[in-house]
Amino acid sequence: MSAPLTPTSEAELAQIIGSATVPLSIRGGATRGVDSTGTLLSTSELRGITLYEPGALTLVAQAGTPLEDIEATLAAEGQRLAFEPLDLRALLGTTGTPTLGGAIAANASGPRRIAVGAARDFLLGVRFVDGMGRVISNGGRVMKNVTGYDLVKLLAGSWGTLGVLSEVSLKVLPRPETSATLVLHGLDVDRAVEALSAGLGSPFEVTGAAHLPDTDETLLRIEGQASSVAYRAGRLAEALTPYGTAEQREGFDWTPIRDVTGWAQGRPRGADDVWRVSVKPSDAPALAARMPERAALRLDWGGGLIWVAVPPGTDLRAPLASFAGHATRVRGDAADGISRLHPEPAAIAALSAGIKARFDPRGLLNPGAMGPAQGTR
Repeated sequence: MSAPLTPTSEAELAQIIGSATVPLSIRGGATRGVDSTGTLLSTSELRGITLYEPGALTLVAQAGTPLEDIEATLAAEGQRLAFEPLDLRALLGTTGTPTLGGAIAANASGPRRIAVGAARDFLLGVRFVDGMGRVISNGGRVMKNVTGYDLVKLLAGSWGTLGVLSEVSLKVLPRPETSATLVLHGLDVDRAVEALSAGLGSPFEVTGAAHLPDTDETLLRIEGQASSVAYRAGRLAEALTPYGTAEQREGFDWTPIRDVTGWAQGRPRGADDVWRVSVKPSDAPALAARMPERAALRLDWGGGLIWVAVPPGTDLRAPLASFAGHATRVRGDAADGISRLHPEPAAIAALSAGIKARFDPRGLLNPGAMGPAQGTR
């Protein structure tokens, strides 16, 4: 195995990619368990916050900067990454340190996505190196200079297959003073999704909406100034009375919901395959009814995201058949031949291949990370 390549500057990253003759397996913190072939190229040494303007709600950092460093810097100014990037190390049994570039490359977004948007919605600009070794800058470093959102957002969720991020510019938001979580008990999936939809459709600004059958809990989160949270939580509890009496928990920790830590390695579900199914929330009950008998479920995003644990080697797409959404296997043995990503319709696959060919014509970047490797040209 070749020694890992660890550039310490954007110029060195561009030189490595431009002169590469074999595929490159791109890694940030190596925490997300994505398989690709090729020589390991790590961005872990591209680190550091290069610009932070709290008053402008803007932060710029190199792609290999650990998320914990960014979150600590923001917390000191009463701010945060509002898209709540999830950390799947416990679920996947991986080590390493989550990085900003990895979070953006995976478009890693937590429970708050239903209220504020995904990671890509906070991107102001990116710098990256494409498959030919060209440095490309798109967007801006501060909000007033932002242009070219389409290319910026294209990199989010591309898993390093279109280019290797070197720098990311983000909008950040104030950290709320407090939060409260309302908890309902005894609801099946149908009633839970109804309750979550009622909360999300209310004027009380719900920022988290999840259903956990394994603990018999349906949860809705409210954040903000203390007096506002108290008022809105009370009113929301009244609105939810058709679904039962809501228990209120102050400062409830949503991290285990975000990171699915209940199914971590070594726990009862730790040996199962884990899938993410993205659907319209209104479709969640019907899909839940089509799950395999031994499946365990968790719902987030008001029912728009279904986490599913199934016995190893179960192809979850087979029982779900055709549906408006996609099923991604997050944890499982790649050797069983089940693809990680949901197959694309022919027209979309052709479009994806065309985009890949423009950014990485030699097919060097993360082959296999988003589908079968295409080989080099």
